[in-house]
Amino acid sequence: MDATNTPPKPSLGFLTVLDDPEHGLFGGYLLLNLAGRPLEFYCTAPIKPNRAQQILYGPTLESFLYGEQIGATLLEQAKAEPLVVCTDCPSALAVRPLVGTPVALVLPPETADDARLRTFRVGRNTLAVAAESEADSPLITGRLAELSESFDLAEPFGRIREAIEEAQQAAR
Repeated sequence: MDATNTPPKPSLGFLTVLDDPEHGLFGGYLLLNLAGRPLEFYCTAPIKPNRAQQILYGPTLESFLYGEQIGATLLEQAKAEPLVVCTDCPSALAVRPLVGTPVALVLPPETADDARLRTFRVGRNTLAVAAESEADSPLITGRLAELSESFDLAEPFGRIREAIEEAQQAAR
């Protein structure tokens, strides 16, 4: 609680990663209130693994980069703790063991089954959690219960991408 003893307003987190062939990976994290208005925004500098990292991390490199290097770093910067963190990058689900907040993958409505994911619906949104985080499904559903049926959980990722692209243009 803050100095006025009012509880923090519920928020949703949106985490995505952009892969730029020239510069590497850029992470973005947007916190919205339940009306869809921005509360906080963070993005990373580009991350480009070197050849030694590619060799040493092997098939775990992507989940390391998306989960630990980008996801955990961005979530730690935020002042507010969201009800749920949504991502559109399957590899970003690797952040879940590192944070106390449930993390859901936002899927297109017609998605093929994947044995590594447990899918479920919240309103008109199709979500998934990693199989090892299956217990998060009812928690996420409950936390998003007051969300409007029309709230499109995929839409904020476009805002993040545009904000990162704008920041890149300003830096050049």
